[in-house]
Amino acid sequence: MCDVLIVDEDLAARQHVRGLLSSGEYQYLRVTEADSTARALPIVRQHHPFLVLYDPAVSDANGLDFGRKIKEHDPLIHVVIHSQLKMFELVCQAINHGFDGYLLKPAIREDLYHIFGRLIQNDLRHSLHQGAKRALVARQESPADLGNPIESAIAYIEEHFHEPISLQEVAERVYLSPSYFSRLFKSEVGTTFIDYLTQYRIQKSKMLLRVTSLPIEIIANNTGFSNSSYFSTTFKRIVGRTPSEYRAMMSALKERSDAEPAQENKTERE
Repeated sequence: MCDVLIVDEDLAARQHVRGLLSSGEYQYLRVTEADSTARALPIVRQHHPFLVLYDPAVSDANGLDFGRKIKEHDPLIHVVIHSQLKMFELVCQAINHGFDGYLLKPAIREDLYHIFGRLIQNDLRHSLHQGAKRALVARQESPADLGNPIESAIAYIEEHFHEPISLQEVAERVYLSPSYFSRLFKSEVGTTFIDYLTQYRIQKSKMLLRVTSLPIEIIANNTGFSNSSYFSTTFKRIVGRTPSEYRAMMSALKERSDAEPAQENKTERE
């Protein structure tokens, strides 16, 4: 798997960026390098990295065309230009093409980390927090429905699944003892509180695996799992595949689905 793809003919430039990422808070990201777009495109198509950092001066990149191809292939992949050219026109063109950042060579740690932080937060905000914030406002305005404690508990799970949640915490919220709440929850829902919470988190993580290129570590941390190892183990136990295998499978299904209409049109023309 590949989280970050660095495309540059300059070996020193590639190693510089890799070193910046491997020595800080983003060291968990899996970095792959390519010295040409011909070698990079198969990696993009196979692994759908979270971010591609490339120099438009690469001989076969044809300027911004390589970045446009990436965005056409998968708009969810972030594209960042890494160039020694401080040209306003080039920056504007990159922005107009929907690229996600522009770094001058040699990249500075603070600038690189700022871009990663911004993009990660944007992805998480759009996929998770908008709905959660609206639900949180509604919860703050309306106290728990004590006449329907299990419904209130489920609503609380849906609002706070990305945070640490315990059975005792939710039981206290609906003014029941943990033991009675546990029995009542299983009686009404048909599964235990922990199993329901875990299944809900897995469903949210599956959505993020399908529609974003976020690294597994970040998806784990933002769907309520304490670490990526526990997330992967739990995911495989429930889904039957690891998160990486599930993402690859869904990506392959999407590519097959996208290819079918094109094949049908080709047949009709023939």
